[in-house]
Amino acid sequence: MKPSSAARWSLAALVVVIALIVAIWPRDDASAPDSFAEYRDRVGTTAPADAPDVDLGPERAAAGLADCPRPAADAAAPTGPLAGLQVTCLADGAPLDLGRALAGRPTVLNLWAHWCEPCAEELPYLQQYAERAGDAVTVLTVHEDPREGSALARLADYGVRLPGVQDGGKSVAAALGAPAVLPVSVLLDPSGEVAAVLAQPFRSVDEIADAVRTRLGVTT
Repeated sequence: MKPSSAARWSLAALVVVIALIVAIWPRDDASAPDSFAEYRDRVGTTAPADAPDVDLGPERAAAGLADCPRPAADAAAPTGPLAGLQVTCLADGAPLDLGRALAGRPTVLNLWAHWCEPCAEELPYLQQYAERAGDAVTVLTVHEDPREGSALARLADYGVRLPGVQDGGKSVAAALGAPAVLPVSVLLDPSGEVAAVLAQPFRSVDEIADAVRTRLGVTT
């Protein structure tokens, strides 16, 4: 017995629906980022920021970060690309004029995010280097993801107490012309001018010291 006209139309409609589902079904290879840079930008722009009224006091206390730097006593007004740029100090949540804070000393600025695995491997070396360099070189981390609380939790996990700032809008990277990868270390001379942009993770304390000596002329 032949199927009725209504049955044939129902079967055809079902085939069309199935085809549409197959066409729009998400595929792993299509949804995955094509590069680490794409992953960085996707996470950094889609992750929700901490609510402005969230109290991060407990997270700041647990992290125990060093105070943000202050300009050297004899430092001239900064003239580099960070002059007048405002960020938030991770240690206390206070606003910070980054160019003025770094004026007068050679600086290693490390751009990172809480989800970045190479950053997690590199940050302890930066901590050790900062202890070795003392007052000769300022080492400052710049967290680029909107989730400030996640940054504090990660630093506590890593045992890294370096001074750091929160920059979820990536204004520091934009001002310095840093590439869209993480981690990135930017070396600044005492005037605040860029001496080098190093888009690579450091693998040892000596590697950091060599970069500072070569690019900034400071032996530590």
